[in-house]
Amino acid sequence: MAAALYRDTGSPLVGMIEDIRTGRIALPDIQRPFVWSPSKVRDLFDSMYRGYPIGTLMLWETGAEVGTRRIGSGESERAPQLLIVDGQQRLTSLYAVITGTRILTKRFEEKHIRIAFNPVDEAFEVTDAAIERDPEFIADITALWSDGYRATARAYLKRLRAARDTPLTEAEEDELDDRINRVHDLRDFRFQIVELTEACDEEQVAEIFVRTNSEGVALNQADF
Repeated sequence: MAAALYRDTGSPLVGMIEDIRTGRIALPDIQRPFVWSPSKVRDLFDSMYRGYPIGTLMLWETGAEVGTRRIGSGESERAPQLLIVDGQQRLTSLYAVITGTRILTKRFEEKHIRIAFNPVDEAFEVTDAAIERDPEFIADITALWSDGYRATARAYLKRLRAARDTPLTEAEEDELDDRINRVHDLRDFRFQIVELTEACDEEQVAEIFVRTNSEGVALNQADF
């Protein structure tokens, strides 16, 4: 009987971010550079916030050589234990926003992805100059993890109170605080993971990657 080529696992986002930061998870050569637009990153956070499924990740357990690319713009200082086969764009997006790390684009430019959140109407947006000035937005949600949830929520509510003609009620403040906390808690979002084992060789991994990404026919909303 052939050895199993994969196993189903799972992990909270915060654990994967730490594994990326320490170099345990990295990118294989078959993956393309970061190509997502900021609007796709915004939609990813919106889907997670609303509890929508965002797809399964595929990782490969292997002893890769030191120098394999890690998410961001540097190289790993250690040989990673897991390589990302499918899910690079999603993991890069989440890692970049939550840690504030600049990512390297296909043009070899370093880019800071800034996503805003409006707790009043629970909307995510790509940060621009108008949003920066709008007191109803947290202009860069990275602050929820870099500065802390409570400090960011307090600063937001203070700005909103100053901009409002009528005072916020205690119930309104509690609801806005809960929504901000809900964004912060996206770091605990649990991913479904298909983990290819060491029994897979490079040729098999490449074949699995191609089949996974080419078998389906994309449907638009009207088709669905």
